[in-house]
Amino acid sequence: MKFIPVLVVAIAAISCTSTPDKKPYNPEADTLKYAQEVHLRNVQQLTFGGDNAEAYWSYDSDKLIFQSNNPEWGVECDQIFYMDISEKEHGFEPPMISTGNGRTTCAYFLPGDSTFVYSSTHAEQMECPATPERGAGGAYVWPIYDSYDIYKADLNGNIISKLTDEPGYDAEPTVSPKGDKIVFTSTRTGDLELFIMDTDGSNVIQITDELGYDGGAFFSPDGSQLIFRASRPETEEEITKYKSLLADGLVEPTNMELFIVNVDGTGLRQITDLGNANWAPYFHPSGEKIVFSSNHQSQRGFPFNIFMINVDGTGLEQVTFDGAFDSFPMFSPDGEKIVFSSNRNNGGDRSTNVFVADWVD
Repeated sequence: MKFIPVLVVAIAAISCTSTPDKKPYNPEADTLKYAQEVHLRNVQQLTFGGDNAEAYWSYDSDKLIFQSNNPEWGVECDQIFYMDISEKEHGFEPPMISTGNGRTTCAYFLPGDSTFVYSSTHAEQMECPATPERGAGGAYVWPIYDSYDIYKADLNGNIISKLTDEPGYDAEPTVSPKGDKIVFTSTRTGDLELFIMDTDGSNVIQITDELGYDGGAFFSPDGSQLIFRASRPETEEEITKYKSLLADGLVEPTNMELFIVNVDGTGLRQITDLGNANWAPYFHPSGEKIVFSSNHQSQRGFPFNIFMINVDGTGLEQVTFDGAFDSFPMFSPDGEKIVFSSNRNNGGDRSTNVFVADWVD
């Protein structure tokens, strides 16, 4: 749920054993990063305008699939697009690969990079579903449309199969590194829980069962664990509020922490206790750290920035330093790059765009 340039290599033709030399890094030309962002180099902006989020890598580390509501692309609410990372010119329009009907979220490549999974409401209505008003006191809420189901499609937008067909919300699918399993969030048991299924929609297994919203899950690099965001209402007031919102198809994502669980549902443990909203987690290629977005330093809701933490909850480190919003970090499968969504360099128009950078450990 919402939000590269190829480094030019000079081949030294001295001998067949010579190694390529990378173009020297020029900090002065790296104008889209802040000085404190020591883990990022060669930051490049890939989209321009609208809200572009949840950009996820292809298995070959060359393409990105993402959701956007950019009105210049003829959409009124989030639809799914994809692009090659070499496309970064202002005015470039990537192909839309969802149906163009309803609302979509959370697309993810399948192995081979010619098909993908995503969530969509198009089977129930062609129009965009209504966006909910803010909650009591102006609280920000997320819609949990019960018309969301998960589909498999090709890059021409043709739906190959419908993977879920249960009443209620089925969305937020991501695929394991081996490409054999999908984790997703569903209300089929009456609460927002994590489930795993095979990539053809079979062998559905429930992973979490505690009251609260469990979502935005990703597999570890070895496929043995899941990292996810969760709310855990505890007081009677919190529980009543959570259940009431969920009955109306809503969640209030202002208090979430990060959890890790084994793919068989064992070993659940909380790894952050920072307060406010900690979400959009993703495993570092080593499997020993997590990058995620958080506003835990804020008293007013913003800014959100990207942080990194060890899987045991130690070693918290700030990665990005934007004054508004940085989120949805994801490492490329080869571990060399990171993609994220940001409000930086938007000219003050509040658009959220996709950025990619070289990662420096």
